[in-house]
Amino acid sequence: MLTFFFLLIALLYSSVGLGGGSGYLALMGLFNVDLAVMRPVALGLNILVASIGTYKYTRAGFFSWKLFLPFAITSIPFAFLGGCLNLDGGIYRAFIGVVLLYSAIRLFLTAKKAEERTSTSPPLWASLLTGAIIGFVAGITGVGGSIFLAPLILLMNWASPKETAGISVVFVLVNSISGFLGYMSHAPEFPPQIIYWGIAVIVGGYFGAEYGSNRLPNLLIRKILAGILLVGGAKMFFSALG
Repeated sequence: MLTFFFLLIALLYSSVGLGGGSGYLALMGLFNVDLAVMRPVALGLNILVASIGTYKYTRAGFFSWKLFLPFAITSIPFAFLGGCLNLDGGIYRAFIGVVLLYSAIRLFLTAKKAEERTSTSPPLWASLLTGAIIGFVAGITGVGGSIFLAPLILLMNWASPKETAGISVVFVLVNSISGFLGYMSHAPEFPPQIIYWGIAVIVGGYFGAEYGSNRLPNLLIRKILAGILLVGGAKMFFSALG
């Protein structure tokens, strides 16, 4: 059942230029997956889906090095630093819960923005600071970061919807790799199901990215994802309190 849902999450997320890390975490929280494997699994699946999305979106011409680099310069080292940290189980649950709830709200509120065409350049300092903060959160949680970056870009009118998707998926890839390398210092163990989960997200990520790179961002998909994050985030947060 979880393998099927991973495929579905990868399909939906990749169709809007996201890697799916927050969705995988939400699902693993709902299915009571061991906390010790949640972050490395989310980062690993992120890498698989984002690799496909990077190829699809960049090949379609929806990527800007000029906009991407300032975010990535600071996010990559901070994602590695975040990946090196290991939070207490209760703190991690609460932190993930807050992150998922915030992501759900931002994704829902900016869903309509994804249908509008926008284009202004962000100040360099804003890109560098944003990259550092999001990178650190990405590494410490396993979300990849695009769930924060994409709504921000749309909200601040820093890029068109298609360009936002292209930048976001590459952002996920570099931060997930960096965070994963940082987390390797903990010598993580992966469950045997990771093989099936990996195959599932590759299939879902391929078809999602194929759809997303050839069509306009979908308002309904973003609202569905926001709902998944809301439920998963609420469960993680309240389980930490209880």
